[in-house]
Amino acid sequence: MADVGALLREAREDAGLTQVELARRARVSREWLIKVESGRTSAELPRILAVLAELDLTLDISRREP
Repeated sequence: MADVGALLREAREDAGLTQVELARRARVSREWLIKVESGRTSAELPRILAVLAELDLTLDISRREP
């Protein structure tokens, strides 16, 4: 989660958004976003997807090659 949080924080800052603005757009609380950005929570996937969508990011899940 720390890597995901760091990526989200960087993307938010690159987009020129405050935590308050992003939280409002993604319909999550600022407190929750703070925890995610700092890697201190196991986030629910729907909320993560909402934040990713607001930052024009996608989630790519693929099978690892053995």
